[in-house]
Amino acid sequence: MLVHAFPSQSATRRKKESPPEDLQRTPQLPWRRGIPQVPALPVRLAAVRGSRRLPDRNLQEVLRGKLRGLEGSGAGVGALFSIPSELEQKQHRRHLQGLTEDTVTEMFVPLLLGFLSQCLENLLLDQDFWLSSPEQEEPGIEVLVQEETLNLMYKGILMQEGSFFGRCTASQMFDSSTSGSDLYLEQGDIALFEPPFKGSGWTVQSLADGARGTKAKAAVVPVSPFQQRWDGGGPDELSFECGEEIHVVGLLASCFQWFLGRHEGTGSIGLVRTSLVKPTDTNQSTNIFLDEEERGLFSVKDEQTKADAIALLNKSTQHHMSSIYKLAGLLFSMDSTPDHEELRGKIDRILKELKNSDVDILQSKATDPSSGEEDKKELEPEEDARLPCFTISIGEDGVDSFLPLFSFLNHRNYQPKFASVYGFSLDLFHSAFQGHAEEEELVAYLASSREAARRRRLFWAQSRICFLLAKLCACRAKFSQARVYLEEALSIPKDTFTDMRFLIAIHANLAIIYLTQKNIEKYFDSCERVAALRMGVPQHICSTDREPEVLHYVLKKAILAGNIAVEARVCFLMAQLYRTLEQTPNIVPYVERLQALMEEPPGSAHFIPSHGYLALGRTYRESGLSHLALSSVRRAALHPSATLAHCLSSTCFVLENVPGESIPLQVAPYLRKALALLEGAGEHVLRQAISMSLSHLLQDCGLLDDALRCIHTLLDGGLPCSKADMMHVFVSLAWLHIHNRQPRHGLIVLEAVLSATLWNCATPQEGAVHNMRAIALQHVGDVREAAVSYHTAIEVCKALDLQHCWAVALANRGLLYRRVGAKSLAERTLLSSVKMFSTLQGEGHKENFIAVLLELGHLCVSQGQLENGKICYEWALLTAMGSNRLDWQLQACQRLCQLYCTTCPDTTQSIIYSEHQLALVRKTANRGQEGDILETMSQLYLSLGTERAFKTALEYTKCSLGIFIDLRRKEKEAYAWLQSGNIYRMLGQDELVDLYIQVAQETALSTGNTLFVLGLLEAAGDLFFNSSRDREKAVSFYKDRALPIAERTKNAPTKLRLCNKLGELLMQMQLHAEALPFMQTALDLSIALGERLNERVAFHRLGVLYHQLGQFELAEHYYLKALSLCPAPLQFDEETLYYVRVYFTLGDIIFYDLKDPYDAAGYYHLALAAAMDLGNKRAQLKLCTRLATIYHNFVVDRERSLFFYQRARAFAAELHVRRINLSPEQHYCSTARYRSGLH
Repeated sequence: MLVHAFPSQSATRRKKESPPEDLQRTPQLPWRRGIPQVPALPVRLAAVRGSRRLPDRNLQEVLRGKLRGLEGSGAGVGALFSIPSELEQKQHRRHLQGLTEDTVTEMFVPLLLGFLSQCLENLLLDQDFWLSSPEQEEPGIEVLVQEETLNLMYKGILMQEGSFFGRCTASQMFDSSTSGSDLYLEQGDIALFEPPFKGSGWTVQSLADGARGTKAKAAVVPVSPFQQRWDGGGPDELSFECGEEIHVVGLLASCFQWFLGRHEGTGSIGLVRTSLVKPTDTNQSTNIFLDEEERGLFSVKDEQTKADAIALLNKSTQHHMSSIYKLAGLLFSMDSTPDHEELRGKIDRILKELKNSDVDILQSKATDPSSGEEDKKELEPEEDARLPCFTISIGEDGVDSFLPLFSFLNHRNYQPKFASVYGFSLDLFHSAFQGHAEEEELVAYLASSREAARRRRLFWAQSRICFLLAKLCACRAKFSQARVYLEEALSIPKDTFTDMRFLIAIHANLAIIYLTQKNIEKYFDSCERVAALRMGVPQHICSTDREPEVLHYVLKKAILAGNIAVEARVCFLMAQLYRTLEQTPNIVPYVERLQALMEEPPGSAHFIPSHGYLALGRTYRESGLSHLALSSVRRAALHPSATLAHCLSSTCFVLENVPGESIPLQVAPYLRKALALLEGAGEHVLRQAISMSLSHLLQDCGLLDDALRCIHTLLDGGLPCSKADMMHVFVSLAWLHIHNRQPRHGLIVLEAVLSATLWNCATPQEGAVHNMRAIALQHVGDVREAAVSYHTAIEVCKALDLQHCWAVALANRGLLYRRVGAKSLAERTLLSSVKMFSTLQGEGHKENFIAVLLELGHLCVSQGQLENGKICYEWALLTAMGSNRLDWQLQACQRLCQLYCTTCPDTTQSIIYSEHQLALVRKTANRGQEGDILETMSQLYLSLGTERAFKTALEYTKCSLGIFIDLRRKEKEAYAWLQSGNIYRMLGQDELVDLYIQVAQETALSTGNTLFVLGLLEAAGDLFFNSSRDREKAVSFYKDRALPIAERTKNAPTKLRLCNKLGELLMQMQLHAEALPFMQTALDLSIALGERLNERVAFHRLGVLYHQLGQFELAEHYYLKALSLCPAPLQFDEETLYYVRVYFTLGDIIFYDLKDPYDAAGYYHLALAAAMDLGNKRAQLKLCTRLATIYHNFVVDRERSLFFYQRARAFAAELHVRRINLSPEQHYCSTARYRSGLH
């Protein structure tokens, strides 16, 4: 752009202007001072889907569940953002998250850039989100903030600060308090406002002239938080005449007093006062970079990025290939897919092409020899820029000793070697100058060289020596002397000042010294000159570690003037400056602001948003803000401006910051987009690395069809790979088919590979192929061929001494033996595999080792070798703990818990391992599983039966209850309420039992599941039914609540149970008439359902009931019906004992109640036969006594009477019973009892 000079005066005549005093004020940041508490800011989280980001109800419910689950995790959502802000208040009924006043200012940029939404997506969305393909409707989260509320809160915070910078929303007049005329501010003007205090009005101070005014109500809005921070307060000049044209170098900003210009006629470059020129034309510049080198902070090197991506992706996939010897999993059913021939044809075609190929394609361009040459070329400039060494010799006369220094410094233009001279570091004085013991000698040497340069009129050397002397004086706090040297360096006569970087260094150091000496007028003038130079000179050199203070002033003026381009340029310079000073945390706000400015219209055609997001991500990472870093690189990869390099850079960023060698889910969208961008572009090595990584990622997530599709697409692309690469692809393809229940497809691939003979001698790949072929054959049922392939794989491992692969092949053979029923042989083979695993070093084999230990433990337990099974399970757990593998620790713990709960019950051990399992599950943040384990542990503690155990069980139950409430698992919640009430009943706190049961019922009713409500009501009644006290309370649950529901839903099994329980309860309560219809109903239902056991129980209970009611004939009838349903012959002692008791009872009914000793004797004889079969001597004593009494008193048969009497006496003597009374008066009375006394 050209400008014309006016009026007719030289730039050497100028009047220094200084900005108003208010620009010197740097207000204290609002988040660094005590602020009274203000209401929380509501933030709504909305689940959306698709490109139009429409609300999704189903996803919203999932999001609510995730948020409820996070509430109980302790850390909450606040730790997500890794920024000082916290989401303090959670209001789940409204699904809002609260932000305190300290977070408002720092939330503006993350909200503006959309990082908060992506941070929440990283935490709350599962693998379905990350693995969704581009053609699917991608889900997401939107953070919705009420802008009006946010602005009001922000304004309120600033008003509490006492004063703030604001922008007038309308033109307005203020009553002047400093002059006679009123203060007028136009719409858009920025001024310093003070809110009303104790009835006063608004006070405003103009930033243009410092005038003040007041107004009852001001129309003002605060400037943005970033701007609020910065709105507080010679020979270098170009000579020209009026009417001459001056070309603007860099940016011309009307807010600055100077700009850098080039004389159109002479070509000279210098500072030009802005007020002395008039632009020929104006345009709003959007370019903040002056050359390509400045774009380094916001650029991506394509070739280097590709090489890094290939290396990282290959490293990740090598983790999968290191376990190329796979363990055989569970057998599965075959699926029939008819495309066998198509697959065979594809594999044969590729293998044929590969066999005919003479030269293998290199795996990566990173191994290209040309890269070494490029590295050498990059090192050459560094060698050229190496500093010479100057020896200090004060005693020598003449200037010959200074000639090397003069030769080094006396250059008119800037040289790369001057970077260390102008830079803020003092390393130059220690590395380039030698021969001095103290710093005073160095100062003396430089002073002498300065004088020698002056005498020889070496002006450039003299100026630079003055600059070095100034640096030495400044570091020794001799600021006045440093200022003299700098002013001398600036005033030495020269034709033109062509070294602009030197000029910037002089003015920047002068500005800091003027500021230190409180020479505000000169400080502002130097800052203005630095501003003009920074707007036009690229390749920044930081000349003082206090240079940010100079640029702060420049930034304030740019903000006040509303010049977006200059503000963006200064933000870039500040970021670059702090990076040079290695003050990474200070970079963040400037890069954020720069990105926000470039995202706003009109933006910049020279600034690619994805570049900025990547730079911002790197800055976040260096500052420890990991979640924001991930969100930033995700924006970089998925932004419309993203290229292949951006996707690969984002992938590398994530892989470099993930511990271990696994591929994180977050890279899936980047890999998909990179593949889409690579379509038709060649780059076969890169495409293979991306496809294999994406395939392994999909395989790990169980998306086997998608993983297969990925590899087949790779093969269809005509990949010109090396043999090693192709082997990698084929082995992965075969395993995917086997793992995807397509073993025949896997066999096709493996047999084609074997027939192609791609190796000339035994190789690990050959053994892996045989091992995998054996697994496929095992799945299709060809056990003999599978055993042969396993044997071949083992022989290859022996030949190559591959201990890990050998152990895996042995384990697979052991699993094959187990399948065919050779358990002893399977045990020995698996034990050999375990011994081999135990001798291996490193971590790569641990996963397979743990799996084999679990399989061996399961085999031992199934064979009854419980101790060996325990050892294997505990060994697996210890190995998993040693290698920090959480998933395998959980599996081993589950096996141990199952072992101690069912196979060999041990409550103490069950509790120990359940506690460990609970700790592991809490690390996985699986709230549902955590609640289930807490529920199980509550049952375990209840089984201990002590008061202390009951209290512990209550704590676990309440913890599980809280989780079930958070997750809205209503059925689990209802039973947890009920269980809590039951534990309170066990603890004797009966006043709380009814309350908890009532809440459980209400929760069950809220589910709307009638069958569940029925089950819970029955369970509530069972609490009292199975208790020793308050059993009568069960009647209301059974009779009034559960039974009507069972009848209405026609649930016959439940109705049967309820009638049985009601009959027993009512009979125990002596309510025989009420119990009768329930018992009769139970009998009818048992017959209708064909429940023989329930039918026998119903007949027996009716017999007991009629016995107690005195209806002895009916009692005899139902007892006999119950006996008729007993199995014949009797199988268990309990059944024989039942015969003894029932026949004894029938004999008592006939003898005592119906007064028929003859029939009674028959029942007693049947009971005695059963008692003799059982060997119950006490029952035989009683029965022989009864029969002796009958035959002695009623059926006069002296022989039988004596026989039974003698037997009774023998049993009495053996049982130590002293007396047997045969008098009929003792027993001949009515006894309608429920039990006969025979136990």
